[in-house]
Amino acid sequence: MIEEFKSIEELFDRVKPALNIKVREASSLGYQIKEDDIWKHLINSKWKSAKNLMLSDIVDDILNFDFKDI
Repeated sequence: MIEEFKSIEELFDRVKPALNIKVREASSLGYQIKEDDIWKHLINSKWKSAKNLMLSDIVDDILNFDFKDI
């Protein structure tokens, strides 16, 4: 699925609504986390060796992200 996007920035823009939801959730729990923090962490850990990720899997990973992982 990732191949359908011309760049990682385009993919980031596509999942930005999910990242915004997670940032708001973090804020309500007292965490100071930005969209980029979640994005970079998932790229460098969970998705580092992943192959053929679907957009739905990426959004699911974002929405189920545990703030304690950062």
